[in-house]
Amino acid sequence: MHAPAHGARGAVRVELADIVRAHAPALLASARLAGVQQRALRAIERCRTAALGGEISRCDHCGETHYVYHSCRNRHCPKCQTLAKERWLAARRAELLPVPYFHLVFTLPHELNPLAQGNPRLIYELLFAAASATLREFGRNPRWAGGEIAATLVLHTWGQTLTQHLHVHALLAGGALAPDGRWIASRRGFLFPVKALSKVFRAKFLDALSGAFTKRALHFDGATTALADPAAQRALLGSLRAKSWVLYAKHTLCGPEQVLDYLGRYVQRVAISNERLLGFEQGSVRFAWRDRARGNRRKTMSLPAGQFLERFLLHVLPQGFMRIRHYGLLANRHKRERLAQARAALNTPTPAPVPLESVAAFCQRVLGIAIHRCPACRIGTLRLIGTLAPQLLYRARPP
Repeated sequence: MHAPAHGARGAVRVELADIVRAHAPALLASARLAGVQQRALRAIERCRTAALGGEISRCDHCGETHYVYHSCRNRHCPKCQTLAKERWLAARRAELLPVPYFHLVFTLPHELNPLAQGNPRLIYELLFAAASATLREFGRNPRWAGGEIAATLVLHTWGQTLTQHLHVHALLAGGALAPDGRWIASRRGFLFPVKALSKVFRAKFLDALSGAFTKRALHFDGATTALADPAAQRALLGSLRAKSWVLYAKHTLCGPEQVLDYLGRYVQRVAISNERLLGFEQGSVRFAWRDRARGNRRKTMSLPAGQFLERFLLHVLPQGFMRIRHYGLLANRHKRERLAQARAALNTPTPAPVPLESVAAFCQRVLGIAIHRCPACRIGTLRLIGTLAPQLLYRARPP
């Protein structure tokens, strides 16, 4: 009852779930995976299959019976993010201010990748803390703004080829709310000086990392075993202080719809989408990627399936870790009050509440699919006639 997906002209479309079903058992038997990584593999394998149960519907016109299986809702599953993204963006629409927005990217040097693999939660927390503290410090500085910023930060851990590339995307309103309630607008086309931001970000992160070394808060094994020695820790910190850190400021965004469209590219994303998978034959996976260093050219990479899954699992987040965070005016504790003050300063009304969109309405608006219309006759309406219990011992066949 679980048919493979088909693309244009009837060609079978490769999905991440196909690769997981075929090669995850061998990976689980040979590698030591964290519990959250194992759960992600199981969820992706079972998503929209009989393992999770589902519903049975019948067309009231032609009598055709249809089976719909449940989604896994795992945040690393490429099939389960579209609705989550649209609902998240709908909630953010009510928080946008009528000002230009800026996009910055804070990136950690690749020398920290091995340390992050053994201590993902701590390194990601330090990255968020250093980036947010840097932005708030510059925002409160009268030389640049002199008030409280409104910022959303999103963690990404991957590059185009699924290698580790630890960075945070930051979307900031162009200005700040002053202590006396005035809105201080940013200069046209300029927010904060990038070189100065980079230096402060580097200092804040390395000071926090040094403190973590001192408190013995990190775990060392494999490639990081030598870092258990304080001398090696000092050498690493020294080499990282001596190099320039990458902080990229992208163009200014004007208008709420442009901001939302732009932000939608970065939230609720997984390391690789099914659309980028091109082939899966003889134990190898082919996928598309963009070479940013060569004019964003589209290229193809082929990896052994086991190595492909190992790269994918690098980007499974720790259990319960929040990869999207809000700061300043958008911080949850005082968000409603502070946004109201900002709107008053900008002389803009409070937007009307956005009702939660149903799945049926979402599918019609975003996908152009009427989920209650019979796909066989395209005339009748599907009526629920029963449910399918989860098949706990079910295992989908490899492709």
